[in-house]
Amino acid sequence: MLPKYEDSHFIEQNNPVWNYSLFSQEDILLFQQGKHVKLYKLFGNKQFEVLGKLGTYFAVWAPNAVSVSVMGYFNAWQKQTHPLFARLDNSGIWEGFIPNLNRGEVYKYHIINTNGVALDKADPFSHHAELKPLTGSITWDCFYEWRDADFMNNRYKINSLKSPYSVYEVHLGSWRKPIANKDDSYYSYRELAVTLVNYVKELGFTHVEFMPIMEHPFDGSWGYQGTGYFAPTSRFGAPQDFAYLVDAFHQENIGVILDWVPSHFPYDIHGLYMFDGFSTYEYADPRKGFHPDWNSYIFNYGRGEVRSFLLSSAHFWLDIFHADGLRVDAVSSLLRLDYSRKAGQWQPNQFGGNGNIEAIQFVKDLNYFMYQSFKDIQIIAEESTDWPKVSKPLFEDGLGFGMKWMLGWMHDTLDYFKIDPLYRNHHQNKLSFSMMYYYDENFMLPISHDEVVHGKSPMLYKMPGDEWQKFANLRVLYTYMFTHPGGKLLFMGNEFASTSEWNYKMELPWHLIDFVSHGGMKYLIQSLNTLLKSEPALYTNQFEIIGFEWVDLNHRDECIITYKRKHNQDEIYIVLNLTPVNRQDYTLEFNEMKTFKQLLNTDDVCFWGIGTIKNESIATVEIDQKKYLKLQLPALSALVFKEVKPIQEVKPNLELKPNPDL
Repeated sequence: MLPKYEDSHFIEQNNPVWNYSLFSQEDILLFQQGKHVKLYKLFGNKQFEVLGKLGTYFAVWAPNAVSVSVMGYFNAWQKQTHPLFARLDNSGIWEGFIPNLNRGEVYKYHIINTNGVALDKADPFSHHAELKPLTGSITWDCFYEWRDADFMNNRYKINSLKSPYSVYEVHLGSWRKPIANKDDSYYSYRELAVTLVNYVKELGFTHVEFMPIMEHPFDGSWGYQGTGYFAPTSRFGAPQDFAYLVDAFHQENIGVILDWVPSHFPYDIHGLYMFDGFSTYEYADPRKGFHPDWNSYIFNYGRGEVRSFLLSSAHFWLDIFHADGLRVDAVSSLLRLDYSRKAGQWQPNQFGGNGNIEAIQFVKDLNYFMYQSFKDIQIIAEESTDWPKVSKPLFEDGLGFGMKWMLGWMHDTLDYFKIDPLYRNHHQNKLSFSMMYYYDENFMLPISHDEVVHGKSPMLYKMPGDEWQKFANLRVLYTYMFTHPGGKLLFMGNEFASTSEWNYKMELPWHLIDFVSHGGMKYLIQSLNTLLKSEPALYTNQFEIIGFEWVDLNHRDECIITYKRKHNQDEIYIVLNLTPVNRQDYTLEFNEMKTFKQLLNTDDVCFWGIGTIKNESIATVEIDQKKYLKLQLPALSALVFKEVKPIQEVKPNLELKPNPDL
């Protein structure tokens, strides 16, 4: 049902636009203070009845305007026939109700500012936009009948930091295409709700992460240069279609994380840049307001209205579209005034430091308000520096994120695996060093889209050796990743060892899965996800010291590393053989006799391994009163095994006791 408003104050029914408002004084105060998180319920376009007339209400913030009009096909794009009313409280808000204007109308705002400059702008709060290259907004709502109540009621389980967390990162426009190499060929949200959902379910990931689906004009930005902070891109359908996709994932018990970009926006003429002819959303000083890396503009975090805009955007996706988390892009650039700037190109803060104090407070507000409203979500930071306490609580003077991408782990791991195995014995610390700082944050291990573009090569070709060795190395790397503490993220195509860099214009090379080598890699990822979800030792204490222990770092020359993951009495052992040499009778010493079962061997033929070394019986033996476990290690392999606890026989208590009632 649409809301119905009967209040007729300020309305002159003979006018094409009626003076009507949804804002309360409290709304205006919170908006200006930077504490309003539900502006999407007020700004933009809303369809409802006023005095028995169904129509559309518009509201836009343009503080430097002297007039704002709505124009579209409904009035033949006449710029002045439907002027909005400026509020009398100096809030900079222009609003009005146009009767008989319903859903599906294309429009823009025609703005004239105090310098007499005229601009035609899309609605920053619109929920739907024309398909590129057109840039008009569309009157639309986001109403959808959700069917994910069971998932939402139990979401705290799948999103807990004590639950398995493996994420499949997807670019919706290039995962699959109806026409493989055609730029503007896309499957719809509803088609993806079948194919993509089934595929992610088959792989066994707990979550999917969408690269930005906020409306954006240029495919080549991958969504990171957005113009519609409250609109799923129309490339794949309407807002209800996007809701259907999220709903479909939820019905398969898969969480949905959205890539969200509050750090910068592009200079497209219809967008936020110089919205009313002045620096309204961005800093006016280019030392703070312009991003040299991305040729884009930085939000003015010192302005309350801008902070409310961004907070409301985050809240919108979590509220209206049931997103289970946000991955916040480029947090480092947001926090640091000197990010990617040389001396003289940035201005220190009032204390002489390089921190953007306004942005730091915004980040804390973001996490405070989002976790206050949605206690069972995760906000994940892509933060690439050593900024302290990114994922620590606000009451510990942290930034308040739930997790942080562990980019140091990613770089060290890839650097190590690129090394010829002949020389890896000199670089073991690249694998072991991560645990020196691991407990500083709640880390997610990312192998994202950034690692397979711009000449960095696909994952498979980062590996040294011949074809078999490349696959074997990659199998070990993925097993190391999935058995290392922390969340996991893998970009699409990596699960079957794509042989080409990711190209947003082309779909993934799906034909590769028909080859046993690539199909085996896909099956390994399925097996690792199954292992992760079935063994509490691999996730329950993933951010606690008690959950991990090095077992053997002393076989440096042989490039063998052993560690274990722990939960209560369960212990999972992982042995990595990082050279293309079979190792005979590798031994581990124990204090008592133990029996183990093998959970995974990356050299199995089902993964395109050789499969001749199986370790069918894994048990300690006693030699000179010491207990040893002997293992045969296949070349370039990872073994995962678990101690089998003896079944404790429960004997009945046969002792006779007198009956106290007699």
